[in-house]
Amino acid sequence: MPYLLVKYLITAAVVVLVSEAARRSDRAGALIAALPLVTVLTLVWLHVEQQPALKIQNHAWYTFWYVLPTLPMFLAFPALHVRFGFWPTLLACVVITLACFAASALFLRRFGIELL
Repeated sequence: MPYLLVKYLITAAVVVLVSEAARRSDRAGALIAALPLVTVLTLVWLHVEQQPALKIQNHAWYTFWYVLPTLPMFLAFPALHVRFGFWPTLLACVVITLACFAASALFLRRFGIELL
């Protein structure tokens, strides 16, 4: 139980760090958010929990393919936010991301990469 508590506290601290940095500086917050901190933490936790090497490797491999369809959202958000406000833009970005994810999954299936 103490291990799980430490795991949660460290992981939560990363989220707070990003949000506090973003509150103080747009660029610093974006830089920290762009770092693969969650993935690095996940890889560390998987290693500490003595998961098989293949599981850790697969996590990194699939994370790469799952990140790609999220990138258009970061371009769409600023353009849509100006016109529609926060909540409609956030909803639109979720839809855009889901559509990009579905298209990516269909495209990558042709090359033997199964995301779904």
